[in-house]
Amino acid sequence: MYLLGAGGHAKVIIDILTAQGIDILGLFDNDENIKELLGYPVFTTDEIISPIIISIGDNKKRKTIAERITAEFITAIHPSAVVSKYSHLGEGTVVMQNAVVQTSCQIGKHCIINTSASIDHDCVIGNYVHISPNCAVCGNVTIGEGTWVGAGSAIIPGVTIGKWCVIGAGSIVTKNIPDYSLASGNRCRIIKSLM
Repeated sequence: MYLLGAGGHAKVIIDILTAQGIDILGLFDNDENIKELLGYPVFTTDEIISPIIISIGDNKKRKTIAERITAEFITAIHPSAVVSKYSHLGEGTVVMQNAVVQTSCQIGKHCIINTSASIDHDCVIGNYVHISPNCAVCGNVTIGEGTWVGAGSAIIPGVTIGKWCVIGAGSIVTKNIPDYSLASGNRCRIIKSLM
């Protein structure tokens, strides 16, 4: 098992994989100054070895890399997380400590479901989405590709958030948010377009 990216996000994924008893053979990173991370060797090569997880927090970079390389991508779920057997996680998705994914959810590829995030029933989460720590995503919510939901946010049932949005930390999302929006606040409102 290998990781692609040797920063802070990789450290958390290393913790998840070791908790699962998965052997980590090394990491890849284009920074030649990084030789090891948490005792694991870091290689600087364009020859990527599978199976692998893209261990980079930036949603756009994860998408660019996933579309550029041919590899077997692995999904990682921390043993303390609860994921319904009736939900589906796409390849390369990572579910952090104490996160919950309830029944009948569709989670896309290369997503981050971060520490203690909760996704309730029947949600549809697009590819490359990051649900930050302590978010509460209520039932029947749809979140588009590449969107980043900031830490501690809550999304009420049935809301749709478009693709490539940023939802500010601590936001309460009570209405639909269109694609490419920066939105924030209690009674979340659109601050500007990210187009």
